[in-house]
Amino acid sequence: MITRSSAALRLGLVLAALFAGIAAANAQVVVVPVAPPPPQVEVIPVAPSPVYVWRPGHWHWTGVAYVWRPGRYVRRHHRGAIWVDGHWRASAGGWVWVPGHWR
Repeated sequence: MITRSSAALRLGLVLAALFAGIAAANAQVVVVPVAPPPPQVEVIPVAPSPVYVWRPGHWHWTGVAYVWRPGRYVRRHHRGAIWVDGHWRASAGGWVWVPGHWR
């Protein structure tokens, strides 16, 4: 039996997937001709609670230079969710940022 709340939940999930697909389709891949510097060493503070996971810092390309974006804690989407770190990948002609994501 489909209740009104389960139907609303299903609709919400379908819309979230649709918007994620649109965002991914509109994302532009930028190839940076210069390799990023080595990651900075970060002191990881104690987690605010067990539902948070550390998302490490990374180098962000501004279009002119790399700028360090420090790591931070983010709340897990659901129990058992695992954060996959973003990383720079060598590509034809330079370096491409592969964003982090939940798995």
